[in-house]
Amino acid sequence: MQVSASCIQLLSVLSAPALSSASVLIIFNKTDLPCCMSLVEMKSLFRMDDIISCSQQPITVMETSALEGTGLQEVVQWLHSSIGT
Repeated sequence: MQVSASCIQLLSVLSAPALSSASVLIIFNKTDLPCCMSLVEMKSLFRMDDIISCSQQPITVMETSALEGTGLQEVVQWLHSSIGT
C-alpha cells in the first residue's frame, strides 16, 4: 500500500540526524481528484498529530492541487519564510 510506504519514508526522513533542525513541509497534493481523502482523513491516516508532537522539527501540513493551483501560493510563502528571503 502506498500510504504505509509513504508513512515509513516520512518517519525515516524525520529521524535523519542531518535533518534534525530542518523545517518540514508535508504536502498532500491532488486534492482535485474526485476520490481524494480530506485533509483530516489524510492526517488521521498518517497519524500526523502524533508525528508532529513527537518530532524535533517544526512540521507544517498543507494540501494542494497543482492542476487547479489551489494551495500553491501558501507553499511558496512557506518556502520564502523558511529560507529567509
